[in-house]
Amino acid sequence: MADVSSATVDVGIVAQRANDRAYDLVTALRTALENRAAVETTVTVDELTAEHVSVPGVPVAAMAEFDLVVSIGGDGTLLFVAREVGETPILGVNLGEVGFLNAVAPSDALDIVPDVVSQLHAADDLETQRRTLRRLTATPAGAGGEDGATAPTGATESTDTGPQPNWTLEPALNEIVVHGPRRGHGGGATIRVAVDGRQYVSGHADGVLVSTPTGSTAYNLSEGGPLAHPDADALIVTQMAAADGRPPLVVDADATITITVEDAATAFVISDGRDRQQLEPPVSVTVTTASEPTTLVGPQSDFFAALEKLE
Repeated sequence: MADVSSATVDVGIVAQRANDRAYDLVTALRTALENRAAVETTVTVDELTAEHVSVPGVPVAAMAEFDLVVSIGGDGTLLFVAREVGETPILGVNLGEVGFLNAVAPSDALDIVPDVVSQLHAADDLETQRRTLRRLTATPAGAGGEDGATAPTGATESTDTGPQPNWTLEPALNEIVVHGPRRGHGGGATIRVAVDGRQYVSGHADGVLVSTPTGSTAYNLSEGGPLAHPDADALIVTQMAAADGRPPLVVDADATITITVEDAATAFVISDGRDRQQLEPPVSVTVTTASEPTTLVGPQSDFFAALEKLE
């Protein structure tokens, strides 16, 4: 991330794909930042958005060096941005239905975003508008130790070449899922779950889901897991379609969760529904809190108001 005390603030904008409202807002926001921010601002859009607004663009990952990234779309867009930019602060403009992560309404964005940029440059106290979100990391159990250390170099992230003994996935803001060959009848496996070395459950299930508080309203909720306030310092362990399961378990955020898959031809570990790795049972996966969190800045969403929008 750049030094915000420098003369120029670098702002990236990422728009939801195939959304004309998002593209129109990108154009208006670029103008607003040039005219309203109390500091010289360089505005860059992602390369796919650039094709629709007729300006140069860069890969989203290149925005990891910027001072701020504005995500315009739904929570899924912000999840994508978070995977690409690491700890760079993100401000979410909500074009989605619920908005657990994106707190700024489109009608307010042209005023709020320039104000946040000015505060970043002036090093004003943004603590009331700053929220740090834990992310999860999954590694082969025993890779660098049971503490979830980084997997060995040379690991692969693609399933195209089949199961790999050494692998790594992008950190997850919502959840890590480990499951058998497929969901549904005949697709499960024998799955054991241990927390800090102590067995929690063992039995036949489709899979196991480990969620952050941020992700408790997503896949976790659809699998019968509990809601958690985003400020909770915890992780949630939820079995998926277990034959003789136990209730979901809430554990300390610093816990080490080990998931072992047996009695199946293959298995998968998936980060936030996108980044996936095929596994060859018997195999164990360690899930821990990642070292780099996601940082949101600007007005924060009202968790309880957003809950009212859930169906």
